Amino acid sequence: MGAGDGEAATSKEKGGGGGGAERTSLDGVRDKNVMQLKKLNTALFPVRYNDKYYQDTIASKDFSKLAYYSDICVGAIACRLEKKEGGAVRVYIMTLGVLAPYRGLGIGTKLLNHVFDLSAKQNISEIYLHVQTNNDDAISFYKKFGFEITQTIHNYYMNITPPDCYVLTKFIGQAATKK
Repeated sequence: MGAGDGEAATSKEKGGGGGGAERTSLDGVRDKNVMQLKKLNTALFPVRYNDKYYQDTIASKDFSKLAYYSDICVGAIACRLEKKEGGAVRVYIMTLGVLAPYRGLGIGTKLLNHVFDLSAKQNISEIYLHVQTNNDDAISFYKKFGFEITQTIHNYYMNITPPDCYVLTKFIGQAATKK
């Protein structure tokens, strides 16, 4: 896994009302628009992602989306589908980010809710991600949506400080009652 997997650049996301969500549209990530995601990632994250990241993003089909605000690409969620032992599928959120001037408009919320809805429709009960331990804005954002810290991994990141991350997990549907 590359450094920065699961990092979120969605600080100060207020989710809900501010008028941004209705001016926002989502589009799938495909070969013809993957450069939009590459440009966003360069602006949002302190790491560079390899070709496998982009291949996984495209392969996840509807689980990865670009967000457009008034036809300007301002955010994205990139996911990878993983098979667990026993054949169940879980969603790994590799990245979720919204450009700073567009935060607080409900765009990150819309992207995340899209993945929740799609997971529920496909009977996928687990979604998880990695967040750098000092990224308090992202941690509080995800906790608002029911994610919990389930693990700490030391020295996960290679070229950024601190190098540690939390694994945040959300169980949806039937799995949520298994706690």
